[in-house]
Amino acid sequence: MQFSHDKNLSLISEKIEAGERLTFDEGIALFKTDDLNALGKLADFVRRKKHGRTTYFNVNRHFNHTNICVADCKFCGFYKRAREVGAYTHSIEEGIEIAKNAVAEGATELHIVGGLNTKLPFEYYTDLFSSLKREFPKLHLKALTMVELDFFARFYKMADEEVIQHLKAAGMDSCPGGGAEIFAEPTRSRICDHKCDGNRWLELAGKVHTAGLKTNATMLYGHIESIEDRVDHFVKLREQQDKSGGFQCFIPLAFYPNGTALSSLPGPDAIDNLKTIAVSRLMIDNFDHIKAYWVMLGKHTAQTALHFGANDLDGTITDGGELTESYAVENGEVKMSKQELIQMIENAGFEAVERDTVYNRVEKVAA
Repeated sequence: MQFSHDKNLSLISEKIEAGERLTFDEGIALFKTDDLNALGKLADFVRRKKHGRTTYFNVNRHFNHTNICVADCKFCGFYKRAREVGAYTHSIEEGIEIAKNAVAEGATELHIVGGLNTKLPFEYYTDLFSSLKREFPKLHLKALTMVELDFFARFYKMADEEVIQHLKAAGMDSCPGGGAEIFAEPTRSRICDHKCDGNRWLELAGKVHTAGLKTNATMLYGHIESIEDRVDHFVKLREQQDKSGGFQCFIPLAFYPNGTALSSLPGPDAIDNLKTIAVSRLMIDNFDHIKAYWVMLGKHTAQTALHFGANDLDGTITDGGELTESYAVENGEVKMSKQELIQMIENAGFEAVERDTVYNRVEKVAA
């Protein structure tokens, strides 16, 4: 039986089997194919070659320390101005209490991101991290996006390396992948003109890697970007990974329009979600892990995505925090039990493996 009725896909499959890197134009061809099953099969081939049936999850919690932000990203339903109703900044004591609850529930990771808040001194962050580490030395602090690091360097008038070293010394263990959004211009400026540009995001990721810390990377899709913008994003991440080698995981983030300045847009559908997962697996060949972020995809699509190249579902999240709730696709639901995650993975035909933030196996779960 012929592999696919799409001749482009059949030709690309030969390169994938040979382990060859795909070009920009081949990335466009992958997005344009109407043979979803064949695309999924290609991505699944690469996924199983790297990981077999192993699918990762972790027990984690999100902590959004402040929602006050000087940026006004068109896709964001989370930020508030300093004097706006609902604006907040958590105290260090509140952060410790949140971490205490997370650890009691078995969390190995606290995911810390927030707004760009000009009312906070730099010491707020170093004191927060050092206090958390003092109380919970084994809790991994995955904290601060490249956008936040860029803001710190500019606002506090510090060198990039100085910012990173102070935060690392205080207890920052790794960085999440947020703020990448879409690198291509003018699209990026149209949706988040107050953020650093794509080149700056990549530069800072390289500097964090040089400091010995791992990071993740994301892409926000399904808004006003083109498929050319998406493939450009993949290629730029792939090039940066060739240089600095510190990216662990790529997380495609499905745009959730409710409550944003782009609420008139429909957002991506399930076909687009699965295609994007698959194409990312095939294009970003030097990233080990591709995450199907269940909060933004929905549980069923995330489960299906395990057959389209994804090998990670993220985590339990427990109490996702206000930012996570603002983009949760299933009625604001941002909590899943460990057993539910295991069941999702096993029902899809894979082996569930609990991991820590840097992909060390915490517990092998029998299938």
